[in-house]
Amino acid sequence: MENGHIWITLAVLLTLVELWAIKRIIGSKSRADRKMLWIVFIVFVPVLGLIAWTVAGPKASAGVPISREG
Repeated sequence: MENGHIWITLAVLLTLVELWAIKRIIGSKSRADRKMLWIVFIVFVPVLGLIAWTVAGPKASAGVPISREG
């Protein structure tokens, strides 16, 4: 595998993890302003933002669906 393919694969994986984290943030019970700050932080500083969110970010509530679809 060429180096270019490795970087593309890592970028796609990072994007998928970011989207998953954003979905979890939106489904949390935190205030809207805190949710928006976490989302902005994750989008503009992806790796550090995801690490910080994992440690200290809002958590989705157990038993509460993240999505209301379906």
